[in-house]
Amino acid sequence: MKWLETARAYKKHDPAVRTIAEVLFLYPGYHAMGYYRIAHRLYKYHCFFLARLISQMGRFMTQIEIHPGAQIGRRFVIDHGNGVVIGETSIIGDDCPIHHGVTLGGKTRQKGKRHPTLGNRVHVGAVAQIIGDITIGDNAVVGAGSVVTHDVAPGDIVAGVPRRTIRSRCSIVVKYKSLAFRPNFFVRRNLFCKGTQRLLSLILY
Repeated sequence: MKWLETARAYKKHDPAVRTIAEVLFLYPGYHAMGYYRIAHRLYKYHCFFLARLISQMGRFMTQIEIHPGAQIGRRFVIDHGNGVVIGETSIIGDDCPIHHGVTLGGKTRQKGKRHPTLGNRVHVGAVAQIIGDITIGDNAVVGAGSVVTHDVAPGDIVAGVPRRTIRSRCSIVVKYKSLAFRPNFFVRRNLFCKGTQRLLSLILY
């Protein structure tokens, strides 16, 4: 059951949650997703007015605006939630937590895809603004207060206005163990750098 799966995702994400019942009855982000699921189904059946009506009811009740045309994956968590805006052509993958004040917006008035696409397990910090038809890759992190208008590679951490990359998916941490220049390279396994790791091992060892 999706409603229970989502509630468990909230409990896993937020250490303040003590019981599933708290999520079901007291979390506006969870309630906003309930309104969205109903509105989205109506939207797919071309009941656009009714879909927008339910969407606006959800906005009034939760202070979270999710367009019924957006496509949102499983276990989506909206932490706190006030001021969140998700545009019509936004696409969000599975297991993505976002925080209050986040905007997934468009930067053109033309029809068609004009909002961001978030991959799986993307974490978006509070008040971050992700604008335009761009892609945020799997496992990326967007820092609080960031303004992102260009693609972000999988696994990258970005922050700032305008955004800059804090850590690349191919980042390598170098630690000097002695004056004999015998560096020990630690390559993060899950950041798609196996080729780099193999090359370094052949050169240095």
